[in-house]
Amino acid sequence: MSSFSAKTSNRRVFMMQMATAATAVMAVSEATAQAMVDEKDPQAAALAYKADGTKVDKAKFPKFVAGSNCANCALYQAKAGAAAGGCPLFAGKQVAAKAWCSAWAKKA
Repeated sequence: MSSFSAKTSNRRVFMMQMATAATAVMAVSEATAQAMVDEKDPQAAALAYKADGTKVDKAKFPKFVAGSNCANCALYQAKAGAAAGGCPLFAGKQVAAKAWCSAWAKKA
Protein backbone atom coordinates (compact mmCIF):
# COMPACT_ATOMS: atom_id res chain seq x y z
CA MET A 1 0.00 0.00 0.00
CA SER A 2 1.41 3.38 -0.93
CA SER A 3 1.90 6.07 1.69
CA PHE A 4 -0.73 8.23 -0.06
CA SER A 5 -3.50 5.65 0.28
CA ALA A 6 -2.48 4.92 3.89
CA LYS A 7 -2.82 8.63 4.77
CA THR A 8 -6.17 8.83 2.98
CA SER A 9 -7.38 5.76 4.83
CA ASN A 10 -6.25 7.12 8.20
CA ARG A 11 -7.93 10.45 7.51
CA ARG A 12 -11.16 8.70 6.51
CA VAL A 13 -11.13 6.59 9.69
CA PHE A 14 -10.44 9.68 11.79
CA MET A 15 -13.35 11.59 10.20
CA MET A 16 -15.73 8.67 10.79
CA GLN A 17 -14.63 8.45 14.42
CA MET A 18 -15.19 12.18 14.92
CA ALA A 19 -18.69 11.98 13.40
CA THR A 20 -19.54 9.04 15.66
CA ALA A 21 -18.19 10.84 18.74
CA ALA A 22 -20.15 14.01 17.96
CA THR A 23 -23.35 12.01 17.56
CA ALA A 24 -22.72 10.22 20.85
CA VAL A 25 -22.13 13.51 22.69
CA MET A 26 -25.39 14.97 21.37
CA ALA A 27 -27.32 11.83 22.32
CA VAL A 28 -25.93 11.86 25.86
CA SER A 29 -26.67 15.56 26.37
CA GLU A 30 -30.29 15.06 25.28
CA ALA A 31 -30.67 11.98 27.48
CA THR A 32 -29.41 13.83 30.55
CA ALA A 33 -31.95 16.65 30.39
CA GLN A 34 -32.54 17.86 33.90
CA ALA A 35 -35.65 16.74 35.75
CA MET A 36 -38.00 19.25 37.33
CA VAL A 37 -38.00 19.77 41.10
CA ASP A 38 -40.83 17.92 42.84
CA GLU A 39 -42.58 19.77 45.67
CA LYS A 40 -42.34 16.57 47.75
CA ASP A 41 -38.55 16.40 47.39
CA PRO A 42 -36.98 16.85 50.87
CA GLN A 43 -34.91 19.88 49.77
CA ALA A 44 -37.96 21.44 48.10
CA ALA A 45 -40.15 20.82 51.14
CA ALA A 46 -37.53 22.37 53.43
CA LEU A 47 -37.52 25.52 51.27
CA ALA A 48 -41.34 25.55 50.88
CA TYR A 49 -40.97 25.21 47.09
CA LYS A 50 -44.23 25.66 45.20
CA ALA A 51 -44.28 24.93 41.46
CA ASP A 52 -46.98 27.59 41.13
CA GLY A 53 -46.03 30.74 43.04
CA THR A 54 -49.61 31.98 43.05
CA LYS A 55 -50.52 29.12 45.43
CA VAL A 56 -48.15 30.15 48.24
CA ASP A 57 -49.84 30.46 51.64
CA LYS A 58 -49.22 34.14 52.44
CA ALA A 59 -50.09 33.64 56.11
CA LYS A 60 -47.56 30.83 56.47
CA PHE A 61 -44.87 32.68 54.50
CA PRO A 62 -45.06 36.41 55.27
CA LYS A 63 -41.86 36.97 53.26
CA PHE A 64 -43.83 36.13 50.10
CA VAL A 65 -44.54 39.16 47.92
CA ALA A 66 -47.17 38.97 45.21
CA GLY A 67 -45.47 38.66 41.84
CA SER A 68 -42.29 37.08 43.21
CA ASN A 69 -41.31 33.87 41.43
CA CYS A 70 -38.23 32.00 40.29
CA ALA A 71 -38.04 33.98 37.03
CA ASN A 72 -37.35 37.19 38.98
CA CYS A 73 -35.13 35.58 41.65
CA ALA A 74 -31.41 36.31 41.83
CA LEU A 75 -30.67 32.57 42.01
CA TYR A 76 -32.58 31.62 38.84
CA GLN A 77 -30.28 30.54 36.01
CA ALA A 78 -32.14 30.65 32.71
CA LYS A 79 -32.63 32.95 29.78
CA ALA A 80 -35.39 35.53 30.05
CA GLY A 81 -38.71 34.04 29.01
CA ALA A 82 -37.67 30.42 29.64
CA ALA A 83 -40.35 28.19 31.20
CA ALA A 84 -37.80 26.54 33.51
CA GLY A 85 -34.19 26.90 34.53
CA GLY A 86 -31.52 25.88 36.96
CA CYS A 87 -31.16 26.91 40.57
CA PRO A 88 -28.07 26.27 42.72
CA LEU A 89 -30.33 25.25 45.61
CA PHE A 90 -31.62 22.30 43.59
CA ALA A 91 -28.49 20.97 41.91
CA GLY A 92 -29.14 18.82 38.87
CA LYS A 93 -32.80 19.80 38.64
CA GLN A 94 -34.79 22.59 37.09
CA VAL A 95 -37.31 24.89 38.72
CA ALA A 96 -40.37 26.32 37.00
CA ALA A 97 -40.15 30.02 36.15
CA LYS A 98 -43.55 30.49 37.86
CA ALA A 99 -42.41 28.69 41.03
CA TRP A 100 -41.41 30.20 44.39
CA CYS A 101 -39.45 29.11 47.46
CA SER A 102 -38.54 30.70 50.77
CA ALA A 103 -35.01 31.47 49.54
CA TRP A 104 -36.35 33.90 46.93
CA ALA A 105 -34.19 37.02 46.58
CA LYS A 106 -35.03 39.93 44.30
CA LYS A 107 -32.97 39.98 41.13
CA ALA A 108 -30.83 43.11 40.92
